[in-house]
Amino acid sequence: MSVVKLQATEARASGTAMDRAVVTKRLSLRQRILIGGAALIIIVAGAAWMIAGSANSQTIAASTVSIATVTRGTFDDFVPLRARVTPLVTVYLDAVEGGRIDRVLVEDGARVTPGQPLAILSNATLQLDVIAREADVSQQLNNLRTQELELQRSRLENRRNLGEIEWQVRKSSRQLERDTALAAGGWVSGKALKDSQDEAGYLQARRAVTAETLTTEERLQASQLMQLRGAATQLTANLRLARASLDALTIRAPVAGQVSGFNPQVGQSLTRGERLGQVDSAGRNKLVADIDEFYLGRVQPGQHAAVEWGGKRYLLTVAKIYPQVKAGTFTADLTFDGAEPAALQRGQTLQPRLTLGDPAPATLVANGAFYQDSGGAWAFVLSKDGTLAEKRPVRLGRRNPDAIEVIGGLAPGDRIISSAYTGFADKQHLKLTGD
Repeated sequence: MSVVKLQATEARASGTAMDRAVVTKRLSLRQRILIGGAALIIIVAGAAWMIAGSANSQTIAASTVSIATVTRGTFDDFVPLRARVTPLVTVYLDAVEGGRIDRVLVEDGARVTPGQPLAILSNATLQLDVIAREADVSQQLNNLRTQELELQRSRLENRRNLGEIEWQVRKSSRQLERDTALAAGGWVSGKALKDSQDEAGYLQARRAVTAETLTTEERLQASQLMQLRGAATQLTANLRLARASLDALTIRAPVAGQVSGFNPQVGQSLTRGERLGQVDSAGRNKLVADIDEFYLGRVQPGQHAAVEWGGKRYLLTVAKIYPQVKAGTFTADLTFDGAEPAALQRGQTLQPRLTLGDPAPATLVANGAFYQDSGGAWAFVLSKDGTLAEKRPVRLGRRNPDAIEVIGGLAPGDRIISSAYTGFADKQHLKLTGD
């Protein structure tokens, strides 16, 4: 057997001839920095979008919310009220004068007539004071009558003086005529005639002065008499008031009705102005309702309401509105247009329905708790498949317990979340799941 030896140099020469070296091309440092920066920006933007999306959205279970569909229909503009029965007229019983209760003449709940005595008080101090005032007033009246009498006497005296002077004037005038005639025949001296003429002139001048004095005094006396009579009238009125204060010790019913809250006890001491009870109009009542302040601008006197009682419908009218808002409500009085329900009790609660306007066609959505959370400015509107809800601005108008009038932002067929938005009111998007 022969052995053949191969030369290693030839084998290497053969392999070398078949392989070729490949040169690798690498990116430059600047290119690698630019690519890395772009990738980082994309990653940061995506993360920010995901974070922002998660902050403005929330996933909730569809079974935890209520869904309402926007429809076209007739809007009934009314508001239900909760009202309490109150007497139509209430007159309070106060003690005009203080004193001690001697007698109680009626019991609480009794029906009374105007002027009927209810209780009698006693007040010795007041009685003595009235007696003293009566004596003082009587004395002043006597003084006024004395002054009036003096004025009348003076007036009569002046008239008597005037009458006497006029008689003397007439007498002197006749004497002068006789003396003049006799003097013409030489039977009376010139001196006697001159004396008659002087006396007649003097009496005529005196008569003029006395007449003027009488006229002036009568004018002054008339004014003084008027003042005296006015003062006498005032004193008489004061005397009546003094006596009326004694009559005020008898508590009387000011109007006809039913006594309420009247529980005085014999021997009890009352101060002036202390309240004893009240008299309510019997068989005449009104309803006092507390209404949400939302309707303050829409409720007006004269609007009509109705209440169901005992299977009958009774009509009411808004009689008075108290615009003061307390605890989110204001108060209104409603009176019955005709006959009122029988056997109504004070403080009883009824549920009338107040009409605010005539029924009219409108776009409607069911009333829900969402209105309080959004103030009627926005709502979560569902997508067509019902898996997503988006916050959308809306305009809502009138509302009643059943429906809300849609003015803008929603169209018939749209569906909204009508339940409360507690827990997600600050979100922009909601995802509804079946779980």
